[in-house]
Amino acid sequence: MRRFYIIGFLVLMAFDTLAQISFKMAGDAALPLEFSAAWLWRVFSQPWIYGAFVGYIGAFFTWMSLLKRAPIGPAFAASHLEIISVLVVSHYLFSEDIGWPQVVGCLFIMAGIACLALSETDDSDEPGEAIGHAGAGSTSASAAQLAESAR
Repeated sequence: MRRFYIIGFLVLMAFDTLAQISFKMAGDAALPLEFSAAWLWRVFSQPWIYGAFVGYIGAFFTWMSLLKRAPIGPAFAASHLEIISVLVVSHYLFSEDIGWPQVVGCLFIMAGIACLALSETDDSDEPGEAIGHAGAGSTSASAAQLAESAR
């Protein structure tokens, strides 16, 4: 199951990164902004706009597959790893600077994901506990705890 999460979130991160970088490339090619048939033709004649569509559609289906099995708290946090990947890819493709604020922000994102993942692991390791965490949005875990307390 752990392999499923790792591969799933890497695929999600790849699709999200593809979408963001494709939008940046398509946006650069679509300048100057104007609402006209010529501008629409310029936007949709760029292959990058289709990369953005593929990225978002792929991310949607990957996210739905992950939500079937992953606890929502850490899953939602981990879904934001694309912020880090887009930052790194933008540095190489567009020569965008990465300063200390961005590095510290990336560390906070990773620390938050780690904290949520560890708290989920601790909760599910307790014997007799339902898998999931009520605070993380698991309705079935809350229902199981209510049923247990009613007995």
